[in-house]
Amino acid sequence: MGPVPVATAAGAAAGALGLRPQKVALGPAVGAAIGLGLGRLRRAGTPGSPGSPGSPGRVPGAVAAAAAVVGYRTVSALVFRDPQVSLLAERVKPAEVPFVVPLASQSRYVGTDYVRSLAQVLGGTYTPDVRDIGIVAALDELAGPSFDPAGTDPLVREFYEHTTRFALDIVPEWRLWVRPGYLLYRTVLARPLGQANVPMSQREAQRGVRSRIDTITGIGTSAVAVRGWIRSAADTGEPIYVGIYTTYRHGGRGYVSVGFPLPQASFTATLLPRGRPGGGLVLDSRSELDQPGHYLTYIDGQSGELTTAAVRGFAERLDVYVEAGQLRAEHAFWVFGFPFLVLHYRMHRKPPRDGGH
Repeated sequence: MGPVPVATAAGAAAGALGLRPQKVALGPAVGAAIGLGLGRLRRAGTPGSPGSPGSPGRVPGAVAAAAAVVGYRTVSALVFRDPQVSLLAERVKPAEVPFVVPLASQSRYVGTDYVRSLAQVLGGTYTPDVRDIGIVAALDELAGPSFDPAGTDPLVREFYEHTTRFALDIVPEWRLWVRPGYLLYRTVLARPLGQANVPMSQREAQRGVRSRIDTITGIGTSAVAVRGWIRSAADTGEPIYVGIYTTYRHGGRGYVSVGFPLPQASFTATLLPRGRPGGGLVLDSRSELDQPGHYLTYIDGQSGELTTAAVRGFAERLDVYVEAGQLRAEHAFWVFGFPFLVLHYRMHRKPPRDGGH
């Protein structure tokens, strides 16, 4: 086999280890270029030497593969200077990383009973399916230079402060390129884990979504200490999302942090609020500020110390607005700079007997 196919295959293998789509595409391209270069050097060799014109010598496959891998790593380091995952903190107290929701799952399955099991760990009072409560206590907690709660449409404010008054319809819009990978992730990880299990199609989403908020109180105060927004398939009860919603202030700004519990870990999305024309609210993980972003955290079960990495290759934006008197939301996601999913939400008010108000 000549140097071109060998180097191309080696470059492709090295690129695949980079996971980022740009790196996956770069690998075989660099490998092919190096293979072509090695082939030209062989053809240009001096007479009588291995690899010279008319000589039976060839570039060894091991040399072509090694050159392709070294070349790819060199080009990749020059092109992709921004690390997609970087260690931020190691064995620190939760107060040192306020953008992290430090709540893990105590078992390998998260599921819709997560808040109940968490209450046993924290020693608080568990209340399931609270009637009239929101994912935030008050939208005013998010006030800052980029967001003035006074300009928010009353319907948007009501959704955040009284989320359980609304039922959700969801339509997922997946990019075709990500579907095979997501199907594998869903089968191997999401369903066995009982977490982050987004519907694959509109037909699946039409089965309906059941939304509820479970709370934990009585942890040093009478206020709600934990708000767990749990979304599941209406017909089967299969978990879709189990998220712990919190707000905090830093540097004169309010932020929303959503923790998605994992076994001995947590994946946190910390979002910056921005006002939207017409009274809407945008929550965005992309910002020049140091708080917003996505964070994967290992939680030491004995000491409670956190080891946190920033996942810079992931981004999301939630846009909630009112259109023609109807409450809407677009939840967009990116990975490595590529858009891969938009969740289109329609929120409509429940009948009073179901909404508890």
